[in-house]
Amino acid sequence: MDALAILRLQIAWGADEALAEAPQNRLIDPAPAPAPARERASQMSEGGVGARAWALASNAASPGELREALAAFDACSLRATATNLVFADGNPNAGLVLIGEAPGAEEDRAGLPFVGASGQLLNAMLASIGLDRQKLLITNVLPWRPPGNRTPTDQEIELCLPFLLRHLALLRPRRLVLLGALATRVMTGSTQGIRRLRGRWIEVGVPDLPGPVPALPTYHPAYLLRAPAAKREAWQDLLLLRRTLGA
Repeated sequence: MDALAILRLQIAWGADEALAEAPQNRLIDPAPAPAPARERASQMSEGGVGARAWALASNAASPGELREALAAFDACSLRATATNLVFADGNPNAGLVLIGEAPGAEEDRAGLPFVGASGQLLNAMLASIGLDRQKLLITNVLPWRPPGNRTPTDQEIELCLPFLLRHLALLRPRRLVLLGALATRVMTGSTQGIRRLRGRWIEVGVPDLPGPVPALPTYHPAYLLRAPAAKREAWQDLLLLRRTLGA
């Protein structure tokens, strides 16, 4: 169904006004956009549990040391309910890093990111442009599965963020692909939806790297499984990625 047909259907149903899920108080200032990942991590280093996370992450001199530090970090409650730590998969020297949201049930059991149904789709997507997941690196914003695959809380994200940023600093990637709305919001700080941000390169800052890293937001494979019509746009993003890598 194209956009015009959807609009006609909404009008026929009486949906002739754009309403949000919750009422908005227009007498107060809107909530500020979250700061980009680099700025938030810097703020966390000033004290509290966030400072401990930042210190542990910063002391890691290699991805292996970072994984050990993350495994020992017990301040995030997700660690207690998850089966396995899901750190990363692929080639740390590839220069291309894909960042997802959080492990699902299959990933939690295997201890590897993107091995379930969404992982199979991701593999097919990569293969369609001549890429192999073992020749790039895949990780997530969160290394532990939220119970029931629920949406992670802001606190859970903030506690895990220093480890993700330190991982990126150690990998020194040339390009990032942000899989889904959460990874895009965390890394860019933008409150715009993934539909508005996808399809173009956005520079994001990472602590301890000399300059910003180009990042390409696109749909998460799990979303594409629920909304197959979005695969056309995802294919456009893949072609952009392929052209950029081939340039």
